[in-house]
Amino acid sequence: MIPSTPRHTGSRAERRVFDRLREAFTDDPECSPVAFHSLNLTRHAYKRFGEIDFLLCGPAGIFVLEVKGGGIACCAGEWQTTDRSSTDTMLNESPFKQAETALHALERRLESEFPTLARRFIVGYGVLFPDCKFDVRGSEWEPAMVGDERALRDIQGWLASLFRFWKGKSTSRIHPDAAELKKLRQFFRPDFEVAVPLHVEIAEIEERVVSLTADQMLALDIIEANPRVLCEGGAGTGKTFLAMELARRWAGAGKQVALVCRSPWLRHYLDARFQIPGVSTALPEGLATAARRGGVRKFDALIADEGQDLFEMPILDLLDGSIVGGWTAGHWCIFHDVNNQSGIFGAVDPDAIGYLDSLSATHIPLKTNCRNTRVILEMVKSRLGADMGVRGSGEGPIVRELHASSQEDAAQILREELRQLIDIGGLGAGNVTILSPRPFAESAASLLPSGLRESVCVLDEFSIRSFPPRSVSFAEIRAFKGLENEAVILIDLSRSETSPDYVGLCYVGMSRPRASLSIVWLP
Repeated sequence: MIPSTPRHTGSRAERRVFDRLREAFTDDPECSPVAFHSLNLTRHAYKRFGEIDFLLCGPAGIFVLEVKGGGIACCAGEWQTTDRSSTDTMLNESPFKQAETALHALERRLESEFPTLARRFIVGYGVLFPDCKFDVRGSEWEPAMVGDERALRDIQGWLASLFRFWKGKSTSRIHPDAAELKKLRQFFRPDFEVAVPLHVEIAEIEERVVSLTADQMLALDIIEANPRVLCEGGAGTGKTFLAMELARRWAGAGKQVALVCRSPWLRHYLDARFQIPGVSTALPEGLATAARRGGVRKFDALIADEGQDLFEMPILDLLDGSIVGGWTAGHWCIFHDVNNQSGIFGAVDPDAIGYLDSLSATHIPLKTNCRNTRVILEMVKSRLGADMGVRGSGEGPIVRELHASSQEDAAQILREELRQLIDIGGLGAGNVTILSPRPFAESAASLLPSGLRESVCVLDEFSIRSFPPRSVSFAEIRAFKGLENEAVILIDLSRSETSPDYVGLCYVGMSRPRASLSIVWLP
């Protein structure tokens, strides 16, 4: 029985027939047909849509069953049924004509799909009146084509008689074999599962990111209204976006703005992506040079991205002389994630944080994650205990955690994961980045087959200016901090390593993907 329970129907008669069919042929499973309940016909001779109450497909052939419950009557060619409450319902056509035209519509559809197959099988139809005794003779039907309440008591016997009747009228046709039956059954009501391609999931996530990013603009209005701000948020809460938009606003107001970060990669990436008049992007040690190139002695305002890397007193002293008014009276905003990403470029100095706190800086928390999917957020929170904000950019694909016994094994897993993402998932190769705590030459990526290995773009601080590349990219985790891609595959990580620095690397790596995260663990 397909489905295994009756389709939604108000017909008690159909439900009774369903139950009897389910019990039939239990003593002879080799001859048992498959019964499809309530099969729609999209191509009918004169109806927009037709429906078959039951379609039987088995070794005996293909048969349509029409079921009419209650009492049955015909007067001057007009058929009607009478239900238990004595309500009469006129039928648009004879039940036999209804079954016959449904069968012909089905035959035409089968011939269009399986031209050589369909014409070989025995086909037929029957009508069941399960609530009454039907002994009427007529020119439109043969007795073997009709079943009544007596047939319902022995539906297997009645069906055997129906099958013999139609076999006698189709002597040139054959019985389908198992392979043919499988093909027909799959066509009548196919079993299938159409997965959403990864590239479609990611497109939906990107649409949601736009609306979430709009939410961050509310926080930006507050930041802009305060002269000195410490803005803290986890990875993916939009700190870099806000830093660039704040720089655009301040520069638009006539200020000369310095945008500072500690990572050469991030500096080159931002410099290439955001050419904003009046904004100079620099590392702390290059800020004086950037001021001279901008034609100023000092900058009117300073914005720091990945500010946790700057929380050392010597660096703060260096920056103090580059801002009009210095830290004490100057115009500045530091975007940072002190709890989770510190230590990559050096240890955070509590005195540095205390000093900035003492300057009456406004603290603004960012709680809405607009980069990562909820699946990734939950994974990072449960695995590392790090809070990267709420909401996320949609549900997203599952995080794939794969386990390798060696680096050679990891390379094989990495190869298959690339195939799953690009060849099967439909992602562009440039949307995938491989991250490792090791340099490329020491990583599992270096053990990929030569053709694939040579196609991987090993990023550096200059090639990052044109990120993402057309091919799969590779980077060390520490260098990729502050950056992101649609899909990230983490490799060369050990689940047994628990040092704070190592956990920090895991946090950075796991928070880089916008949509898809895969981790290939080593022992």
